Amino acid sequence: MTGPVMGKLEWRPAADVPELLAAPVRDALGELPAYAAPIDAELADTAAFCAEYDVPMAASANCVVVLGKRAGEESYAAVLVLATDRADVNGVVRKHLGVRKISFAAQDDAVGTTGMEYGGITPIGLPADWPVLIDEAVVQAGPVVIGSGIRGSKVLIDAAELAKLPTATVLDLAQH
Repeated sequence: MTGPVMGKLEWRPAADVPELLAAPVRDALGELPAYAAPIDAELADTAAFCAEYDVPMAASANCVVVLGKRAGEESYAAVLVLATDRADVNGVVRKHLGVRKISFAAQDDAVGTTGMEYGGITPIGLPADWPVLIDEAVVQAGPVVIGSGIRGSKVLIDAAELAKLPTATVLDLAQH
């Protein structure tokens, strides 16, 4: 059985292709109506992926891991914006998280804390105490392509489902 059409990929129900998902993503997907497709891992970065597989940038969402600090305490969060936008990390994200300093998490830290590959990190399957901040434009985009936890595949899901994740908050995150 194949799934919906998005670009030049053969989407299959994610539950039918567990090998295309990192373990934390596979464990967290549960009954979410998601699809997965294999890709060339060398083309996992958004611009290359969209160009090769004919997926619009406006239908692709990027997840970044940020690290906030306040009074000696550190906390991680995930931020999801459309590939056409940039998150206002130093403004909206920092204020929402109530941290004094914020930065993108180091690659080794992001990989180690998520159990996912760099370039494939996704909001599904992150540590249970992490806030997941999703830009309003992502939720309004309908079906979006996100990471699968590995570089060799992508996940297609209706962005409204991402807004239902247990620690998700929808905000106006994009810089305008």
